Amino acid sequence: MEENQPMFRDLIGVSTFDRDEAENSGKDPLFVRAIARSVMLLSAFETARQPLTLNELSGMSGLDRSATQRIVHTLQALGMIERDDQDRGYVPGKRVLTMACSSLRLNSTLQKATPILLELRRRTRERVDMSLWDDTRLIYAMRMPSKHEVFTATLTGNTVPVYCTAGGVSVLARLGDDEIADIVHRSDRTPFTPDTIATLDQVMQMVTAARQAGYAVAVRQLLRHEIALGVAVMNRAGRPVGALHLAGSLDEHSAEEFASRFASLLQHAGQTLSSML
Repeated sequence: MEENQPMFRDLIGVSTFDRDEAENSGKDPLFVRAIARSVMLLSAFETARQPLTLNELSGMSGLDRSATQRIVHTLQALGMIERDDQDRGYVPGKRVLTMACSSLRLNSTLQKATPILLELRRRTRERVDMSLWDDTRLIYAMRMPSKHEVFTATLTGNTVPVYCTAGGVSVLARLGDDEIADIVHRSDRTPFTPDTIATLDQVMQMVTAARQAGYAVAVRQLLRHEIALGVAVMNRAGRPVGALHLAGSLDEHSAEEFASRFASLLQHAGQTLSSML
């Protein structure tokens, strides 16, 4: 549902790890630049559509080929990178999955969110997700699919932009206008569908509606036949940490009926989780 497909745009894991940031952080005496380069290389897989060769890893990470070869060799020995099963190039290794599991398992917010999302999924029978806010994007951390989902809609770690998604707009609605403008201006606003919003004025219209309603609505923003609702999850300091998403098909619901039927349930779930953080 609230999900990108290759026919629209590949946003799987648009990385916020910047090469200049890594190099500038090298001025910090505690900063280990060798580790930063390894992260830069691993981050290349976030936008990959297929296994990557050494040359591709070098080009996408900005590292020279010699450094790339040494880092790949080390990461492969540690199980963090491996050859794909058809020997076309390199892919993240199985050890990355166990590290991702550890991240999810030890996240106290997700621990508290699990029973809330399970109950929301039981009551709506639509797709329910929780995402974590990461600057210009949201990272899906928990996913409870409905009966008709594409493969990528089941993957944790997948990302969507904040500026045009229900969960993202619900996060933006809890920020100041200047911060919203900064995030929108730094976002890749290549459209997913003919209806995807692209301007700051359009984003602010959605933000204003979300502030008034207490939840955000996105119609045909990532998929042509999708409606999605979103509410921000707030921490004790009053800052958004992520969002809850509820997505359905416009083939089964009108936008008005979907919001009327499910928005209050989603709001209650978001408020309950926020009160626990």
